[in-house]
Amino acid sequence: MAIDRKAIEEHIRGILTALGDDPDREGLRDTPVRVARMCEEIFAGMNYTNHEIAQMFDKTFEEDLNFHETNRDLVIVKDIDVFSYCEHHMALMYDMKVTVAYVPHEKVIGLSKIARIADMVSKRLQLQERIGADIAEIIQEVTGSEDVAVLIEGCHSCMAARGIKKVNTKTHTSTLRGRFQSDAALQTRLSLSL
Repeated sequence: MAIDRKAIEEHIRGILTALGDDPDREGLRDTPVRVARMCEEIFAGMNYTNHEIAQMFDKTFEEDLNFHETNRDLVIVKDIDVFSYCEHHMALMYDMKVTVAYVPHEKVIGLSKIARIADMVSKRLQLQERIGADIAEIIQEVTGSEDVAVLIEGCHSCMAARGIKKVNTKTHTSTLRGRFQSDAALQTRLSLSL
């Protein structure tokens, strides 16, 4: 599904009018076009399914790797900066840090691809919990590993700028798949690495 820039422009113009402003005044004249272009960029992930994102960033390496069934190697990429927009208020989720960990199974993914996956998944109207689940699903598909953990810390402007107005509140979510759900030693290794 492609993002409809013209429809966004029309709706933003309507919102400006509904707010009691004049969309034809100098400062707002180009606002609908700018907002539509911004939406194309910040919501680019809405154009793709998780499977399509996995195909986009399916760069893995298999050579010179010594994998076996009891592999205990752990790959962790942490402090991936992302932002998103909550689907309930279309409010910014900001200062988000994503940590992705997985136990390789026959292949490893290029490290920059992990950050690209996190970035693309966040470019949707989202819930923080779903961001973690989507990233985990894609990492599982690309790497072939069931053992994936995604930890996210973030601030939500729907809590900071409106409603309860708690500006220092952070939300932490953890998505655990495979052995990360039940292997206490693996959970401890992950915790010690953070």
